[in-house]
Amino acid sequence: MTDAEELRRRTRELLAAHPPATTGRLDFLRARFDAGLAWVHYPRGLGGLGAARSLQAVVDAGLAAAGAPDNEPRRIGIGLGMAAPTLLRHGTEEQKRRFLGPLWTGEEVWCQLFSEPGAGSDLAALGTRAVRDGDTWVVSGQKVWTSSAHLARWAILIARTDPDLPKHQGITYFLCDMTDPGVEVRPLRQITGEAEFNEVFLTGVRIPDAHRLGEVGDGWRVARTTLMNERVSIGGMRLPREGGMIGPVARTWRERPELRTHDLHQRLLRLWVEAEVARLTGERLRQQLAAGRPGPEGSGVKLAFARLNQEISGLEVELLGEEGLLYDDWTMRRSELVDFTGRDAGYRYLRAKGNSIEGGTSEVLLNIVAERVLGLPAEPRTDKDVAWKDLAR
Repeated sequence: MTDAEELRRRTRELLAAHPPATTGRLDFLRARFDAGLAWVHYPRGLGGLGAARSLQAVVDAGLAAAGAPDNEPRRIGIGLGMAAPTLLRHGTEEQKRRFLGPLWTGEEVWCQLFSEPGAGSDLAALGTRAVRDGDTWVVSGQKVWTSSAHLARWAILIARTDPDLPKHQGITYFLCDMTDPGVEVRPLRQITGEAEFNEVFLTGVRIPDAHRLGEVGDGWRVARTTLMNERVSIGGMRLPREGGMIGPVARTWRERPELRTHDLHQRLLRLWVEAEVARLTGERLRQQLAAGRPGPEGSGVKLAFARLNQEISGLEVELLGEEGLLYDDWTMRRSELVDFTGRDAGYRYLRAKGNSIEGGTSEVLLNIVAERVLGLPAEPRTDKDVAWKDLAR
């Protein structure tokens, strides 16, 4: 077993061989991956050492103290939080060795081609088709609400390969090259003024069968791995106390006593406690995870994240009064990441509205918690055994 002392030793050796002050950022990140210090709980040869997930903090602390660069995790969150654990669990050895390294270093940005105009909350109803042609698959269809598609080199994609089967059974999972000439990315401007999301049109995109993840027709099972990891990565981010949305409103409360009222004080106290409970719950959930295999509890964490963000941002706007009605910049921008704490209260209020939609709508997540965590009876599903081609659309 790799323990904390061994990780400290390996970290010192990495820093001695590749001093951050004189080593290029990308060269350092590649060396860190090769040393098994990227994500220590991954297998040897894939950026890890097969150590306990909790020991990653030992490595991170040592590197941060030495001023070593990180891999900008917020910029490549989809790759780190969704694509990587899915590749680790379902990918072939060749796929893992090809994709995990440049994914972790940020050389290759990833996006997620799941939702469609007619298959959002009901994702399994998707209609994008993949038809086999020898050793390749020809994919055509439309995806929507795709974060980072304008930056991505690769995408995780699910498509329908057998319309004669019920909707959950005829889906296959692929790794899609976003530079293929059949891929068209169009911006979707949001209420914030930015175009952080995209719609993606796929026209005769050719995907080698070697870039299929899992068995043909087993895409829904593979996709569930992605979805459960997505909810943990969105709702269970590691934060310090007063990290996230509660931080700015707490600072305003302390620095602007003239804005305080008794009612706002009571609401702030309640939300501060709930935010701290959600933060600690997320930390406990991460500690309980088997490597790359979160359970349905992540849906509950993501539910709390969405509700709290919306309530806290609403409280902040009320606290600021007239100032809360201001907005800093309506410029149409193709942002690389979501900056909840670097913008003003108006941005936080508007952007938080999307939290109950992205990463699984709150309504769908409530069903998951009810059925898979609490063990309540499932809702009747009349389309469960009906071929996808026969479903009303």
